[in-house]
Amino acid sequence: MNFEFSPEQRQLRDQARRFFAEQCPPETVRAVLDGQIGHHAQLWQSMADMGFMGVTIPETYGGLGLGYLELCVIAEECGRALLPLPFSSSAYLATEFLLIGGSQEQKDRWLPLLASGKAIGTFAYAEGSAMVTASSITARYAAGYLHGVKLPVPDGSHADFAIVAAKADGREELSLYAVDLNGDGVERSPLATIDPTRHHAQITFAAAPAEPLGHTGTGEAMIAAVYDRAAVLFAFEQLGGADCALAMARDYALDRKAFGRAIGSFQAIKHMLANMYVASVLARSNCYYGAWALSTHADELPGAAATARISATQAYQLCAKDAIQVHGGMGFTWDFDCHLHYRRSHLLAVNLGSLSQWEDQLIDHLQAAKQRDLGSTA
Repeated sequence: MNFEFSPEQRQLRDQARRFFAEQCPPETVRAVLDGQIGHHAQLWQSMADMGFMGVTIPETYGGLGLGYLELCVIAEECGRALLPLPFSSSAYLATEFLLIGGSQEQKDRWLPLLASGKAIGTFAYAEGSAMVTASSITARYAAGYLHGVKLPVPDGSHADFAIVAAKADGREELSLYAVDLNGDGVERSPLATIDPTRHHAQITFAAAPAEPLGHTGTGEAMIAAVYDRAAVLFAFEQLGGADCALAMARDYALDRKAFGRAIGSFQAIKHMLANMYVASVLARSNCYYGAWALSTHADELPGAAATARISATQAYQLCAKDAIQVHGGMGFTWDFDCHLHYRRSHLLAVNLGSLSQWEDQLIDHLQAAKQRDLGSTA
């Protein structure tokens, strides 16, 4: 079985890498971090012109009609460039929810806008810092209107619409609703996070007009399906970040001199770089397996997505942390870019749920597979 990307997909990756190197250098990321730029509209539109927003959106809605493998290679380059834009919220989450559960009218309304970059979507799920479960959701939908508070909402400050997890009045099962965030009954407040280059917000819904997405009570099933897909894409984003942090550390170790020799020649630095490399390579292997399961709609997707997510999270956090150590005292300063990856690695580690939640999912998947195997041999 060959898990390598095709020549066309590798060409797309190279094209995306050149694009981000030119259009999203570290100076652009720092401008967002320092508050000089809120939403970089020009970069966002340039990405839309490249077709990145509509990779998995069918051509009938203005997208490219390609597949998840192409989106995986773009996600990796977004992570490498520390993209300070709501690409993941729109492409990995909002788009997927519409493709899975959107009505024809909802698809006709939002998918062309997403593909062209004229609209930004997000997913409003959490209602605080605690782990999100169906029982912890208090947002309610009744008679066409949504009530409740969601926080933190990724990219909620700039999104045009949100897919919101809530409960239909009189029911305890989760359902999903599409809400125009520029409409009535919506109030947004920015939130501070560890990574200011990715904006988050608190969104209050007070009788906000909402449309059901999919059937009532099917929210948990749709969230699980979209999260398995998004986990692979976020893992590729983390993989790109890990590779970039490793390259930064390697280059500095070769350039920085101490006691008349490059610090990369010291055994302690060698061991650190070797551990970073091994973690990155292991994560890449698991990400490729996840990409295969995602692109083929394989039954192994839940387990493959959890494995990719776990290994990529661990790799990015290790590489971001140790890149600071390799840089020594300079790594802790504002002038070096190490802290940008450290911030992003910790933010991505809690997107879609914590590391422990994905570890629990992997254990549950393995136990279920074992039970099936035992049942088939009985």
